[in-house]
Amino acid sequence: MTETPFSGVDGRYVQMPPRNVVPKPMQRPHPPLWVACSRRDTILLAAEKGIGALTFAFIDPEEATKWVSDYEQTLADRCVPVGLAVNPNIACVTQMMCHPDERVALDRGLEGGNFFGYSLGHYYVFGEHRPGSTDVWSEYLDRRGTQGYSPEIETALRQERLGAKLAAGDRTGLRGATGTPDQVREYLERFEQAGVDQVIFVQQAGRNRHEHICESLELFGREVLPAFKERDEAQVLKKTARLAPAVDAAMDRRAKEPPPPPLPADYSFPAMPRRWADDSGSQEMRDWLENFAEARAKGLRDEGLGILGG
Repeated sequence: MTETPFSGVDGRYVQMPPRNVVPKPMQRPHPPLWVACSRRDTILLAAEKGIGALTFAFIDPEEATKWVSDYEQTLADRCVPVGLAVNPNIACVTQMMCHPDERVALDRGLEGGNFFGYSLGHYYVFGEHRPGSTDVWSEYLDRRGTQGYSPEIETALRQERLGAKLAAGDRTGLRGATGTPDQVREYLERFEQAGVDQVIFVQQAGRNRHEHICESLELFGREVLPAFKERDEAQVLKKTARLAPAVDAAMDRRAKEPPPPPLPADYSFPAMPRRWADDSGSQEMRDWLENFAEARAKGLRDEGLGILGG
């Protein structure tokens, strides 16, 4: 994103030729880098590379505490940033539906959240998908008693607060930030205390209605968000200061890494017809290409230039 031009990569699994990527990012040094994580190994990889970890697995805030601790310890011990800056942030995904009446919030949000969890399991754990024919929603309705959701779980969720869970193999009900403003606030405060920087809400899953989602967001914005917003700046500054030695050490390690290979001298890449002409040595084709370029420079159309100009 920042090199002029990008000098390319010739790795074991990925090869990419030099190219100039435009437009260049306005953010300096560049937008923060993130990687989606559903396993502890990926969390640690993100820390090693100085990348933000977007934990795309439903976990309790108390589980997140361990993830945050492991991430920060790895960052301090062996981070070598893959980018020009370190993004030492962790984001967690959870379903959300906010309403003054807990029963309404559960009625509106619970099934969609469970379907979202079931669909993740379908694609990444137990499913077999036939593109264009597999109807995941219908399959969920048929199998939800054993795979993702049941009336018994819904009843239990109405009676007690449960954290969101969809770690590997766990198919219990998902609640997350579903409930009254006070319940949602309490749940998110637990993430805050665990050291999670961002929480990403899933609201659009299943048959959730647009107007219910809008009502939920408006209520959240009025009654839940303001207190978190007031604390955010001070917490960000505190975390930045706490992790500054680890980030500085990571950038020092990066500076000691060998630089990327330079761009080959006089590197260029021809248009495909030009490559054909050069490879074949055809003077006729070279003349045609020159005539084509001159005609285009004069604003002429392609008539009389032959099939290649079509």
